[in-house]
Amino acid sequence: MGVDVPEEPLIRIEDLRREFVMGDQVVRAVDGITASVDAGEFLAVMGPSGSGKSTLLYLLGGLDRATSGEIWVDGREIVSLDENGLADYRRREIGFIFQSFFLIPTMTAAQNVAFPMVFAQVPVAEREPRALALLERVGLGDRVRHRPTELSGGQQQRVAIARALALDPKIILADEPTGNLDTKTGAEIMQLLAQVNLEEGRTIVAVTHDASVTDYATRSLHLLDGHLSDSVELDRHRYYQKAEL
Repeated sequence: MGVDVPEEPLIRIEDLRREFVMGDQVVRAVDGITASVDAGEFLAVMGPSGSGKSTLLYLLGGLDRATSGEIWVDGREIVSLDENGLADYRRREIGFIFQSFFLIPTMTAAQNVAFPMVFAQVPVAEREPRALALLERVGLGDRVRHRPTELSGGQQQRVAIARALALDPKIILADEPTGNLDTKTGAEIMQLLAQVNLEEGRTIVAVTHDASVTDYATRSLHLLDGHLSDSVELDRHRYYQKAEL
């Protein structure tokens, strides 16, 4: 009779550290974190300002380099990758969502969503149809020709979500995704992210100080002064009890 072998987590972090030298002081923004994230999880990383949560996200996304430790993503160790390797990793594995949207103001919503496809060498004929389908997916089918200044904050964040999905990433990393939004709009954005997680099985890691984000997550990690202080399993199904998609 065969023995079931546990699946390897999609993300595995081992004794991760990120230190910054400020004058004669060493700031340990991430201080020996060991954790894992399974495929299909929606992980909320909680903590006050300065707790290290955004630094952790940038390390996971290959936007910053660890001082020491390991990050394994889908069987590949990324801390040791060179710049070309990190660029390939970000393009293949990661979709980013930021608090400030970072849309290109001179481009339409469709052009913003299609922009990552240029660097990934997606054939020209495929870019616009894919961008339009993604904008329809996030509820902006009637705003595809609008520029960011013609969109509300919530609509801009929806464009950013569509852009994050443009290259079909396994992992979505969201840095304070509701930080520039009012409470109602923020809840709508979190419902959309929960849809992406629950219906498409995409792994999401969101860092935030907003406790309401845990209403949509499957698990939360709490950071304090660069240390992992708590991990809480959440009820995956209660989201369906809270809101209609």
